[in-house]
Amino acid sequence: MESNYRKATGHKGTHLLVILLGLPLHFITFFLYLIRRPSGDYEQAVASEKDNLSNDLREKWFLDYLSQEQAKDKAFQLSQSSEALEQTARQLTTDHESRLVAAHLEKKGIKPNRYADFTADWIGRPLFFWITAILGVIMYVYLAGRSQSFAWFVFGRLVQTVFVILGVAAFVFTILYISPLDPARNILGVESTPEQVANFNRIYGLDQPYLVQLWNALHSLFTFDLGTSFAGRENITASIASKFPVTLTIALFSLLMAIIIAIPAGIVSALRPNTYWDYTFMIVALIGLSIPSFWQGLLFILGFSINLQWFPATYSTSNWLSLVLPIAVLGTSIAASIARMTRSSMLEVIHEDYIVTAKAKGLTELQIVSKHALKNAMIPIITVIGLLFGGMLGGAAITEKVFNISGIGSYIVDKQFIPDIPALLGGVVYIAIAISLVNLIIDILYAFYDPRIRSTMKKKG
Repeated sequence: MESNYRKATGHKGTHLLVILLGLPLHFITFFLYLIRRPSGDYEQAVASEKDNLSNDLREKWFLDYLSQEQAKDKAFQLSQSSEALEQTARQLTTDHESRLVAAHLEKKGIKPNRYADFTADWIGRPLFFWITAILGVIMYVYLAGRSQSFAWFVFGRLVQTVFVILGVAAFVFTILYISPLDPARNILGVESTPEQVANFNRIYGLDQPYLVQLWNALHSLFTFDLGTSFAGRENITASIASKFPVTLTIALFSLLMAIIIAIPAGIVSALRPNTYWDYTFMIVALIGLSIPSFWQGLLFILGFSINLQWFPATYSTSNWLSLVLPIAVLGTSIAASIARMTRSSMLEVIHEDYIVTAKAKGLTELQIVSKHALKNAMIPIITVIGLLFGGMLGGAAITEKVFNISGIGSYIVDKQFIPDIPALLGGVVYIAIAISLVNLIIDILYAFYDPRIRSTMKKKG
């Protein structure tokens, strides 16, 4: 824990955070610091060490740094004045001298009388640590999380998700609040009396000030009690939970279909550019991007349901075949995007020097693609896949409407025209959570495919 504390206080961005998280503990350590401040004058020791350094040595450092700065200025054609170069060299000489003196004093066991070092020494004592465990529990949990780079990375993303949900919910509620649409009039009808409208607003709290309504809405979200919808008096949590499985099923199978088709097609197009296969795959992908999903859905219903009668035209919970057409519609549209991104990313990679080296070593094309090219090309492909999958989890409203699927997308579309504020907030928060979790998975996959990202995570830990 001592080393974690020293690392955290060594960064300006986290030093203040550590103080705030362990504020009750720091009342004790600061009192001890005032009473038992380490003896010896560190500044006097520094001055004594500097006096022992010869001016000839300082002049040598200065000339070395000046020579480096002049070479840098000439190489990059900065055209700096001689005074500026000398000033930079003097500053570098001073910094070098300070580092050398500090390192020499540390070897002698003389350390600066800093509060952070004093506190770290006390935290390193087991008895003090356990006595203050309750007072500094939040700070200790934070420091323990930093020591586990991956766990800290995931924890940070989850904290970000909470703030994303808060921001999205507040923004959506504000838009609905200032919207000219009147829920009471839309639900009760145009012939409703002013008394009925006033009673409706009183029951659902729509007659309260903006800040009160916003607080009630956010409070209901974070207590997992979304209440009932304006229209139909449905339990919002139960409604979203019942519509989530079908949306998730369609999204997963659509994504699986798209990956199986698109990635091999993109790889072949990249390895055989400007050939028959390349033109064929990319034309098909362009067609898939160009056709609107609602039009493609209607064509599928006309061809495979009405004419051939292979699949049902509308979704039915008792017939799994009714999922085939909506999965095909969504899978086709996202496969086109993935295929084009795969081709583009692979084209950038296959001309790199390490691919040429792999070919020179006699590796087969399959080995080069699977072990070297594809792995390094996966970062942008993963990004596209994650964005598309997050969008589908948010509900492909048009496709759901075409095939009469009661999913998240159609649910939100139906509620927004009222507007049914509690139901819409519940749906929007679901989308925010889904997209945030997908982004977390994308970041984890980044670290899996790119060792540079893993090393960055370890350094931050």
